Amino acid sequence: MAITEKGMEDLLATYPDTVKKNRKKHLLIKNSAEACQQIEANTRTIPGIISQRGCCFAGCKGVVVGPIKDMVHIVHGPVGCAYYSWGTRRNKARADDTTPKENIYSTLCFTTDMQEPDIVFGGEKKLSRMIDEVVEMFHPRAITISATCPVGLIGDDIGAVARAAQERHGIQVLAFNCEGYKGVSQSAGHHIANNNIMEHVIGKGTQRKPGDYVINILGEYNIGGDGWEIERILKDIGYTVNGIMTGDSSYVDIRNLHLADLNLVQCHRSINYIAEMMETKYGMPWLKVNFIGVDATCKTLRELARCFNDEALIGRTEEVIARELAIVEPVIEHYRKILNGKTAFGFVGGSRSHHYQHLLRDLGMEMIVAGYEFAHRDDYEGRQVIPTIKSDADSRNIPELHLKPDEELYQDAHVYLNLTKEKFEEIKKNVPLGHYEGMNPDMKDGEVIIDDINHYEFEELVRKLKPDLILTGVRDKYIAHKLGVPSRQLHSYDYTGPYAGFNGAMTFAREVANAVTTPAWKLVTAPWEDGKSKE
Repeated sequence: MAITEKGMEDLLATYPDTVKKNRKKHLLIKNSAEACQQIEANTRTIPGIISQRGCCFAGCKGVVVGPIKDMVHIVHGPVGCAYYSWGTRRNKARADDTTPKENIYSTLCFTTDMQEPDIVFGGEKKLSRMIDEVVEMFHPRAITISATCPVGLIGDDIGAVARAAQERHGIQVLAFNCEGYKGVSQSAGHHIANNNIMEHVIGKGTQRKPGDYVINILGEYNIGGDGWEIERILKDIGYTVNGIMTGDSSYVDIRNLHLADLNLVQCHRSINYIAEMMETKYGMPWLKVNFIGVDATCKTLRELARCFNDEALIGRTEEVIARELAIVEPVIEHYRKILNGKTAFGFVGGSRSHHYQHLLRDLGMEMIVAGYEFAHRDDYEGRQVIPTIKSDADSRNIPELHLKPDEELYQDAHVYLNLTKEKFEEIKKNVPLGHYEGMNPDMKDGEVIIDDINHYEFEELVRKLKPDLILTGVRDKYIAHKLGVPSRQLHSYDYTGPYAGFNGAMTFAREVANAVTTPAWKLVTAPWEDGKSKE
């Protein structure tokens, strides 16, 4: 079943004219006959509409900064904000050669717990005292301070507190002015975190990890162990993972990110800023990758090997792919018999709704409605549209870093990959180095693309198109369940994972098959069924 332009008009008909005009720009029916279908994104949600978006603080501390395991992350604000961002993403971390277990603070929650007197008289002294206590008790390598809404409203200068603490204790203290109201969604927080880490942490180290093919993985947050599965595959092929931003990452490794040969970008939205800034400052090339799905993982591994143009590496890549496929294909085939022909919706993140289309297609399923919570136009239409995106007041609220090539460390991209300039340019014609084509090209004609979906549109599209599965964030999974449709929660995987790589594909296939075949959903009556049981 597909939705028509008439059906889309009916969907919007209930809105007042101004709301209808606004929301119409955020919806598309894919039509490959139109050369450049444009969608509006990264604009403010209309007041009163229930969105699935998070705030700037959630994007900064909750997504990018929080997973760094050997830094103490202090939330300067009410305890509720701190609790929301503590452990809800299931960023797994473990000790390794550079980070002993006593330096891992991922399971702890640090907050100044601002109260009414702090709002009236200011919270800087309280924050300063807390930093002193943290240093005395835990002796961390570095500290972050993330501001929530009240801090910006009363004007606490967390930057001054951080600088004084840094001088007092001799460790780096980073202040993130990521108050929740900044920007239009968590995307603003990603940008603020990227800028601060790029300006103050990356490039400060001097130790490159040994290996012939040293890579960074950017935008991988090790939800449910995704990063460990990706790292397992890459190490078997012969790569050295220099650092990960930021799942299971350490402050020590992030300081050395500039010493790798290539950046891999998994989540484009949350981390493309650092990839682009490292390209500007150090000349380091980057490759958009997707480790979600069997075919997608194989494609990424082959493109990665071609970047280095090394026949031995290409051969080893094929050996590992053949070994993994021998295990995973019989399992996927088993579940494909159960899932073939079923449909799904996906409303997650800034890349996941795109990435998971590949895994669903491995299983014979099709994502017929897809969208993001906090994406920009380039996440839908591709990076070639970036020069055409108009800057607004919300965008200008986030300071831009204007970097120049580093006089000592900058080198041309082909030098990083040990290629001639001519060979590098030849490889770029076939491998998307420095480019991301976005989600829209992978959608099929007649499928729906929707930005910042709200509760009403979610429910109406489910009623019209009756999907078998919905891939959701934390909150909208409950809407799906109340409508009698199973979901997989892809923000933190609830209790399971990994879903990335070859082992992750098998886990996902088993859980999706279990979800869509469980008889429990037949016991739920959707509102439009008017009290009648589902057939």
